[in-house]
Amino acid sequence: MSSIKHPVGSEPSSVYWRRRAIVIGVLVLVVIIVVLIVAKPGSGSDATPASAPTTSDPAVSRTATPKPAPTAAATSKATDAPTASASNATCDADAITLKPVADQASYTSLEQPQISMSITNTSTSACSLDLGSAEQVLSITSGAETYWSSKDCQVNGTHQKITVKAGQTLTTPAIAWDRTRSSSSTCNSSRASVPAGGASYHLSVAVGSIKSATSALMILN
Repeated sequence: MSSIKHPVGSEPSSVYWRRRAIVIGVLVLVVIIVVLIVAKPGSGSDATPASAPTTSDPAVSRTATPKPAPTAAATSKATDAPTASASNATCDADAITLKPVADQASYTSLEQPQISMSITNTSTSACSLDLGSAEQVLSITSGAETYWSSKDCQVNGTHQKITVKAGQTLTTPAIAWDRTRSSSSTCNSSRASVPAGGASYHLSVAVGSIKSATSALMILN
């Protein structure tokens, strides 16, 4: 009967023992490889977990962001505004150009002309000019007849010295002409309407002794 200790065969027993030793060695090597794979560093539960990605708080980010600084657009408008003055020399008449301004050239029967004037300093230096209501005059004529004047019913006219910069143009606030004939005797009573139906009228302006060289045409329908 064969046994492990006493192999049976035609070859010498030393050959069988060598074969057995090789098989056992291979088995031991396989076991070692399996153990190494199972015990590989970092594969266990003690491995340090990867840190979670961090995100910034959007509310904090929005709070920390400074608001944009205001633009300088408003400053430039304020710079161009007229300023009261008592130090600049009085404007020469030939340095000031007055222009009558009407908001339209033709008006329907329901429209009232909006009239004003522009004042331009054509000199190369700033000067002062009295632009108070006591010095401003707006007149509306047709042919040789004056139909309306801002002076007819003016009360408590004011005086105000204004600095006009070199090359600067100022425009007075517009007033509405109610299409009536003015007179100092009708300030507190009703006034007659001026002729319309395509009648033409001319607006002229003055500041003190300075007068506009041209007039603005207005056609009333």
